[in-house]
Amino acid sequence: MLCLQASIGGLNDLLDLERDRAAKPGKPLPRGLLSSRTAWAIVAAGLVAGLGLSALGGPAVLAVAVLGVAVGYVYDVRLKTGPWSWLPFALGLPLLPVYAWLGATGELPTAFLVLVPMAIIGGAALALANELADDERDRAGGVRTAVGALGRERAWRAGALLQVLVAVVALASLIIAEASALALGGADGSIALVMVGLVLGRSPKAATRERAWEAQAMGLGLLAVAWLGGLASRGRL
Repeated sequence: MLCLQASIGGLNDLLDLERDRAAKPGKPLPRGLLSSRTAWAIVAAGLVAGLGLSALGGPAVLAVAVLGVAVGYVYDVRLKTGPWSWLPFALGLPLLPVYAWLGATGELPTAFLVLVPMAIIGGAALALANELADDERDRAGGVRTAVGALGRERAWRAGALLQVLVAVVALASLIIAEASALALGGADGSIALVMVGLVLGRSPKAATRERAWEAQAMGLGLLAVAWLGGLASRGRL
């Protein structure tokens, strides 16, 4: 997965090179720290290595890997600059735990019937938070993302609603499963971090909204860990 993400990220930066020279000159390619030729080599090597290693886990793991990298490439090449820019995040995020679990165990537990929809919703929320951080740069570059189509305030409200939905479902399912106090405390702390990110996401400063997106991403990741740990401790995984 690390190789595949390197391939997706490398392609994204190559396609954004001219835009980044004006909007994000500190990135490796605009700064000249990495040549385009080397970046293309990373894209190709990451794809070959990622799919090759995934194949060792069996056909199901390889299929998820192919689907994941395809979603990433479609975002890079096509959807990133349009109102459907949130969709690859929503589809790609749940593929990460599915890929890992299949690779480790060869099957998926029934708890993933809850995890996958939550991950889709959380992925859409993170996409909106990420685009809110880049709103000024996108507008300056003539790029109309989902945030551009909705407007900053409505996009923030949509993201907040999605994050709250994830938090409610996560906590409710932990309580129903009679998870430990440690798991519930971890979930509460993670949700608090997401809420801090939501508050910061309304800032007029792009740099603050960047921290907001990072806080939401970290909080959602920690919530997933707490949720999985809580269910595992009760034999639900």
